[in-house]
Amino acid sequence: MRKRAVAAGGAGPGEDNAAGDRQFVAAIARGFDILHAFRAEDPMLGNQELAERTGLPRATVSRLTHTLTRLGYLTYLPRFAKYQLGLGAVPLGQLALANMSIRRVAAPLMRALSEETNASTSLGKRDGLAMLYVEHVSPRTAVALQLDIGSRLPLALTAMGRAYYARAPEEERAAIDLEIAARQPAEWPVIRDGLREAVAMQERLGFTASLGDWNPTVHAAGAALSLPGGEIVALNCGAPAFMLGRERVLEEIGPRLAAVARRIESMARGPGGGSGGA
Repeated sequence: MRKRAVAAGGAGPGEDNAAGDRQFVAAIARGFDILHAFRAEDPMLGNQELAERTGLPRATVSRLTHTLTRLGYLTYLPRFAKYQLGLGAVPLGQLALANMSIRRVAAPLMRALSEETNASTSLGKRDGLAMLYVEHVSPRTAVALQLDIGSRLPLALTAMGRAYYARAPEEERAAIDLEIAARQPAEWPVIRDGLREAVAMQERLGFTASLGDWNPTVHAAGAALSLPGGEIVALNCGAPAFMLGRERVLEEIGPRLAAVARRIESMARGPGGGSGGA
């Protein structure tokens, strides 16, 4: 199997899911690897950067970016000699978000928590070794985390990702462990300890935390919930560390976020809560 580059949260699932699957179309997977490499914080990428992020040969990347540009999923910017996601990708994302009834259930409660705590609140789902924001609310303050819908954060280091991990079935956690250990062998012992601590914290307190583990300037709590179809999504509530100290995360934000997660889960399962996935 080819060696894949490891960026923040990893690239898309690509051919890592192909082992033993004769129905798997590798060419399509490579195309999605290219699209997954773009992030909100890195909206423009060149062929060399895409090759480094996906682990694909430069010649293969050039053919894929040419094809995706012809199809409208990428736009080429001659001034920078780089690509950005094209308008062809927009309807797919909009349709996916529109089909997520959990966003409509969660948004009012997230907004209330954000305003009450003066912290940003987000809802996300797993995307490989990352968590993808599908809903985000910032407080009405000049100081807020510069993240939004579509942001991808590393699963293993963030409060949201750790909450997902702690709620996931044991076999899924084991698969995540193997993938992280293979991609980041040097960092794995520290990452492993953080994930084990998150599981214990979830069992003890009902939420998880990331106190500078992902970003030394950010503190956050995380809580996960299960949707009617069995899929797991996760919430976080965070702010710059100077606004949100360790004690407040553990004594106020975490318990309040866990209560919001339980209420959203109950509403999603009740009459009118909807059964759409996330």
